[in-house]
Amino acid sequence: MKTRKLTLLALLTAIALTIFMVEAQIPAIVPIPGIKLGLANIVTVFAVFALGPRDAALVLAARIFLGAVFAGNFSTIFYSGAGGTLAIAVTIGLGKILTKKQLWVAGALGAVAHSIGQMAMAVLLTGTPGLIAYLPVMIAVSIVTGTFTGLCAQFLVNRGNLWKTISK
Repeated sequence: MKTRKLTLLALLTAIALTIFMVEAQIPAIVPIPGIKLGLANIVTVFAVFALGPRDAALVLAARIFLGAVFAGNFSTIFYSGAGGTLAIAVTIGLGKILTKKQLWVAGALGAVAHSIGQMAMAVLLTGTPGLIAYLPVMIAVSIVTGTFTGLCAQFLVNRGNLWKTISK
């Protein structure tokens, strides 16, 4: 891997991790466990469309691992890993059919996939299938927050001249 590319991936990981850690310090907007904006996912959606699936997956994996280390909560690796894996798979799949003006769709559907992955992991780890009743609320919030993160990523990708210069 070229030094310039490695530096770009490290920079994106640092940005995503910083956003993740700052967001973790913000009190919950709604009193529902697990509900947050997911602003670090702006970086993931951006990376899929600007750099490609492989590089985006590397940034996501590093952010998930380092986020768990810095937050001091290693169980988040399971939840974030399951959610992140499904979300990036959906985002990569949509990347093949969406235009640069439709990235908000990838943000929304990726967020829904993330919630499904997290819920599946929660049911698996706790052995409590009743948690699935909470999934419709998570999906509704995911559509709203994912649309926002997708729009932010869309804005960044469509301002791509700077990123194309840096990533060469």
